[in-house]
Amino acid sequence: MVALTATASLGCSAKLMRTLGMFGLLGMLLVRTVEGHEHHTDDIPKGEAISAEPLDSILWTHICIQILSFGIIFPTGMILGIIRSPWHVPVQVVGTLLAVVGWFLGHAHKGRQFAPNIHASFAWSLMLMLTAQVLIGIYLKLHLTKGLHSTVRKYVVTAHGILGKTLPVVSWVQMLFGGITALGFCRGDHLGQCLAHFIMGSAFIGYGIILTILLIVGQVWLKRTGRSQEFFDSIVIAAWGCVNTFTEHQWGTAWVHNDIQHTSMGVVWWCAGLVGIWLSRKRGGRPKRNLLPGMVIFLTGWAMSAHPQHLPLSAMVHTSFGYTLMLAGLVRIIEISFVLRDKNTLSEDGTEANSFQYLTPLLLCASGFLFMGATEEQIRLLSDAGVTHVSYVLILFSFAFLLFLFVNMLLHLYATHAMPEIVKADAEASRINGTANGHVRAPSESRLIRDAEEFELEGLMSDEESLEPPGAKRTQHIH
Repeated sequence: MVALTATASLGCSAKLMRTLGMFGLLGMLLVRTVEGHEHHTDDIPKGEAISAEPLDSILWTHICIQILSFGIIFPTGMILGIIRSPWHVPVQVVGTLLAVVGWFLGHAHKGRQFAPNIHASFAWSLMLMLTAQVLIGIYLKLHLTKGLHSTVRKYVVTAHGILGKTLPVVSWVQMLFGGITALGFCRGDHLGQCLAHFIMGSAFIGYGIILTILLIVGQVWLKRTGRSQEFFDSIVIAAWGCVNTFTEHQWGTAWVHNDIQHTSMGVVWWCAGLVGIWLSRKRGGRPKRNLLPGMVIFLTGWAMSAHPQHLPLSAMVHTSFGYTLMLAGLVRIIEISFVLRDKNTLSEDGTEANSFQYLTPLLLCASGFLFMGATEEQIRLLSDAGVTHVSYVLILFSFAFLLFLFVNMLLHLYATHAMPEIVKADAEASRINGTANGHVRAPSESRLIRDAEEFELEGLMSDEESLEPPGAKRTQHIH
């Protein structure tokens, strides 16, 4: 028996080494192919970042394929992996193949030429993450659970989960780099304000996505922490305010342009954040809702709506951004005060949401796109093209709607395979068995938490490690 086990282990190890060797050889070929491609820059005017030629069909195909793979397929595959769907591997394989094809197309285009840029440099980091994720996935798919593998496997599963959840964020950054590079923006004197717009805009979008996650599937986790949502919001607001206070102005130099307004906004943020942290707990230590984060969002929107600008179009876009942010803050205040009445959720188990609660995250996403689209170079390009602020704002809102739709689709995919099945099973059991007063019992909180953890942690466990379906009742055997 020992000999057979050793032979099987050696066979699996040899199979793994052959697979890794094949991918290593493929990686070396890819590197040599890319290194052999020359990025011509002879047509780029002096002092410019791009040439005057338009984007050719190959580069447009590269853009579409990479948005499809990194922006849609990989996030979908991530959710499929969390819920342990058999479609996880096929979807990720398709995404990987498309990403490799798109990568080659990005090095085979003609037309517009580009100076050395952040998009090309950062692409190596993204592809390295993807390669590591693929190799880890192959290792897990081999189901090596004997000997040393039984110890290593749990750490590999954790690393696979972390990389999978990090990849969409890194992909978002790379897609922004791609848009900036394609237009030759964010260089020289424009770099500072460009960074501020894209970082702050992405932060608003990220905040909106996090609020959506907490609204739809995160209330059980939030209740388990023993903290209100405003506690975490206020911590982030205070930390961000401290950063803005000391980075928006180069201390020791003269105050120029909008330095005073940016710095004072940072001061308001950390001051309000501290108040929000203090008000997030009752006297007995229990969590309590408060309105400070909503007030901070409203004040920030008011300040940005009156932000002085050089171009009329820029002023109108910033005003639209400010009004949208003010509306997000106002809606948040109304939600906590009148819809939830200081409660965390409308239902005991946290699975139901009022339609009004979706407005705040949607408006935050729209605010993020409006702010990212209000850089000096973008506004100058649109102004020269005769584009009005109404058309531009509507287009940016359209992007926000599409992103918000995609986020809700992914969360629905997760939620329908997690807690709703548990709620349905408990409600059915109560209907059959009955209760003392004739009412249906709500599912127990401990069971909801346990099953949610199973879906999060067991997404990549092998068949030998988990033979029972998620949510199945476990029994202890006494030997």
